[in-house]
Amino acid sequence: ARVWALLPSEQEGLESKLGKDVSKVGLSKIAKQTKFIKEGKTLRVEKLEGVEFVDVVQQKLTSISSSPSLVENVLIETIGKPVLDDLKKRKLIALGKVVSFNATKGAEFGKQRTKKATDLTLEMLKDSSWKNTEFKSYNFNALGKPVEGGHLHPLLKLRQEYREILLELGFQEMATNRWVESSFWNFDTLFVPQAHPARDMQDTFFIKSPATSTTFPDDYLQRVREVHNKGYHYEFNDSETQKNVLRTHTTAVSSRTLYNLAQTGFKPGKYFSIDRVFRNEEMDKTHLCEFHQIEGFVIDYKLSLANMMHVLSEFFGKCGFNDIRFKPAYNPYTEPSMEVFGFHEGLKKWMEVGNSGVFRPEMLEPMGLPKGITVVAWGLSLERPAMIKYGLNNINKLFGHQVELNFIKQNPICRI
Repeated sequence: ARVWALLPSEQEGLESKLGKDVSKVGLSKIAKQTKFIKEGKTLRVEKLEGVEFVDVVQQKLTSISSSPSLVENVLIETIGKPVLDDLKKRKLIALGKVVSFNATKGAEFGKQRTKKATDLTLEMLKDSSWKNTEFKSYNFNALGKPVEGGHLHPLLKLRQEYREILLELGFQEMATNRWVESSFWNFDTLFVPQAHPARDMQDTFFIKSPATSTTFPDDYLQRVREVHNKGYHYEFNDSETQKNVLRTHTTAVSSRTLYNLAQTGFKPGKYFSIDRVFRNEEMDKTHLCEFHQIEGFVIDYKLSLANMMHVLSEFFGKCGFNDIRFKPAYNPYTEPSMEVFGFHEGLKKWMEVGNSGVFRPEMLEPMGLPKGITVVAWGLSLERPAMIKYGLNNINKLFGHQVELNFIKQNPICRI
């Protein structure tokens, strides 16, 4: 209507008078309801018959402005949703959110705020003030705050399970209170050559202070010296046997136990230990420098490799590992020797879980054990079976500084 009022005399100045948006919208609607007649060089605009130009938008805005607090549903009923959407699109109307509150006095209204008591104290009972004290009501359905306490590490759970299995099989537990051992008990008593690569700094952690040990059974040391000289054809070096190392295997515990059995009187038996050992190895997803070893041996007459395979099969069967393999191997102090492998479903490959064999006579006879005695022994890893049990593909997620605390708190009890 405003555009039509200025046509045709002021067609050139519509934008300056009405603005670009108004003139553009007005001309587009006029073009639908008029006809243009050319008279010479001029263009005349005529309305079609029965057409009246009414400013509907202005009328709607006027009706709305009379009740500025109308809600959106009422506006839709008043002017229709298409018109409302058009007004919002043209930014001629804006919808806002108004929040109102209605405050009334409650039953416990007071000019001063008083804090309710939460506990009945001894003082209240003494001075009888509890009679006039207002107590806060208790919510007996509310959950208490979670108690943060210590949690058993998954390895400790699995270690306890293995310990109970070995005790059920009739084994006795050996004392494992020596992380630092002399090379005598760690290597020489096991008939490991003094020039063996395992005794190099690349594979063993040597102790700086105290660097050596000199307290050994003299007669036993002499017999070990003689069997080394005879078996390996070299001169036994006492300074080498005195070096202190971080225990590389718990077989040193078995060596001490066998020597004590020889001194106190031999009788058949089954022994085991579970403790930490240390090796100077390159760390990866299946190897650590510090790990746990399950050591065990059976001592009796006329034992064979078949007896050892049966014991290991019984042990692993109770542990839930029915898929195990034995592979021939070499150890300085066992002959014959076998490596033990278990299949890891996560890594989809066979993983070495331990080593085994029959102790050589060169190891047993210097201890003073009777001839004809056979000792079958094995050393198993604790971490690798735990990886298989918990479905882990990286040993660092199980042991070390990369272990997540939630894994320790929330892991299930390892039922074997």
